[in-house]
Amino acid sequence: MFVSLRCRLSGICLLIAACAIALPSTASARQVTDSAGRTVTIPDTITHVFAAGPPASILLYTLRPDVMTSWTRTIRPVDKKYLVPSVRDLPQAGRLTGRGDTVNLEVLVANKPDLIIDYGSVTDTYRSLADRVQTQAGIPYVLIDGKFSNLPTSLRLMGEILGVKERGELLARYAEVTFARVDAVLKKVPPSARPKVYLARRPDGLETGARGSINTEIIERVGGINVVEGITSRGDLLNASPEQILAWAPDTIVTLDDDFAAAVGKKPEWAAVPAVKSKRVLLAPDAPFGFVDHPPSINRLAGLLWLVHAFYPKEAAAESGHDLNRDLREFYKIFYQSDLSDADIKELLAGG
Repeated sequence: MFVSLRCRLSGICLLIAACAIALPSTASARQVTDSAGRTVTIPDTITHVFAAGPPASILLYTLRPDVMTSWTRTIRPVDKKYLVPSVRDLPQAGRLTGRGDTVNLEVLVANKPDLIIDYGSVTDTYRSLADRVQTQAGIPYVLIDGKFSNLPTSLRLMGEILGVKERGELLARYAEVTFARVDAVLKKVPPSARPKVYLARRPDGLETGARGSINTEIIERVGGINVVEGITSRGDLLNASPEQILAWAPDTIVTLDDDFAAAVGKKPEWAAVPAVKSKRVLLAPDAPFGFVDHPPSINRLAGLLWLVHAFYPKEAAAESGHDLNRDLREFYKIFYQSDLSDADIKELLAGG
């Protein structure tokens, strides 16, 4: 959802041009208020839900995988073992919002969703677009706030909308406890002892996230000092040069790219960067979904656990009473309904 308006508009225009879908019968319906303050009439019983973008897909999966009609992208073979069998081979239907392909209208129409959900920004612009889709396509459409700090509230709201209030509460409480644990760890670590972090994206490592961006949100939430602070850009992402990175002098690099992680130690232009000299380059796990920002959804909660242990291993272990492996087992069991083996964890932490 944190994506270009042009992509949203193109998806909507295609949807409107295809056909209007009648609302499910309102004989048994209820009204809900979404994160944007919109009152939406939805069926009392939800059986088919279309997720407008990748963040919404993950939100929907963690709460009610049984009502999913599709994924926005085909699930990779390596990811399937971490998901319940019923969703592993759901079709790729595209998206209403996001970069790249727009929604596959034939699949959307054929599945006749009871509801469309989007998870991310809830500004006036997105509220207006949701209203347009709902009015002209005839499908109720709810917006859920995707701010990481508001995750517990969003989980409770989505759980209520989907008719799984108890599960929404379970996941919300887990998020609250995790946030509290991170805060307790940070109280023990003075700012001077917190890592100076550079987020390296792409195989060349030269794309990064601006301070306060959604891409670096969990790095900053766990106390990492984003060395790109004060740099402005169009949007959340920007390009950096090796010279800039050397001047920023990060002592820790977090990367999303396997190729970059494998090659950076051999690149002469990176050799003098403190994080590279000390071999402090952390490759973020990405199965079944990225731990940092790909996409920016509930999966980032696993990333928060990973980073607090990576940045402050002694303090994190003392606060929780156990290690990262146990934390990941709990998260995957509760959110993904997946039992991690020792081999699974080893594979995850090696970057898949």
